[in-house]
Amino acid sequence: MSAITQPAPKATAEIEVFRHIALATHSVFKLTVDGLTQEDSLIQPKPAGNCLNWVAGHLLCVYDQMLPLLGQASVMQPGALKRYERGSAPIKSASEAMELSYLLTGIDEAVARVDAGLQGLSEETLDSPAPFSPTGRPETVRSLVSLILFHQAYHTGQAGMLRRLAGKKGAIA
Repeated sequence: MSAITQPAPKATAEIEVFRHIALATHSVFKLTVDGLTQEDSLIQPKPAGNCLNWVAGHLLCVYDQMLPLLGQASVMQPGALKRYERGSAPIKSASEAMELSYLLTGIDEAVARVDAGLQGLSEETLDSPAPFSPTGRPETVRSLVSLILFHQAYHTGQAGMLRRLAGKKGAIA
C-alpha cells in the first residue's frame, strides 16, 4: 500500500510551467541559431528591424535584468549590454556588435541561472510587487516573469525568420 501524499503547492506547479517555457524557448532558440555565423547574425531585415545579433543580445539583456529578481547574479557586467536594450537602434555595422558566439554562451548561462532561480520562488515571492515593469503598469513577480517568458518566446520567433533571411533552412520542422 502506498502512502497518501499531499498535493504539490500551487506555486510549485506554476513554477514548473515557467521552467518548461523558459527551457523550451531556449531549446528552440539554440536550434534556430545553430550553424549561423557572425556575418549571418548581422543581416538586416528590410525595410526595418533588428538583426539576429541584436535579438540574441537583447534576449541576454532581458534575462540579465531578470536574474536579480530570481535571486541570481547577472551574467554580464553592468552596462555591457546597453547596445541591446529595448528601444536601442538597429545594429548597422559589425563594429557595433558583440560576437554571436559570446552572446550565445551568455544566453546559455543566463537560462541556467533563470532555471535555478525559478526553482527557488515561493508563492509569497510570486505575489509580491515586482521591482520594475516594462509596461509601466504595476506588476507582481508572477506577472513580470510571465511577461518576460512571453517576450523571450516572441523574439525567438523573430530569430527563426532572421535565420531564413540569412538563406538557411528553418530549424523547426
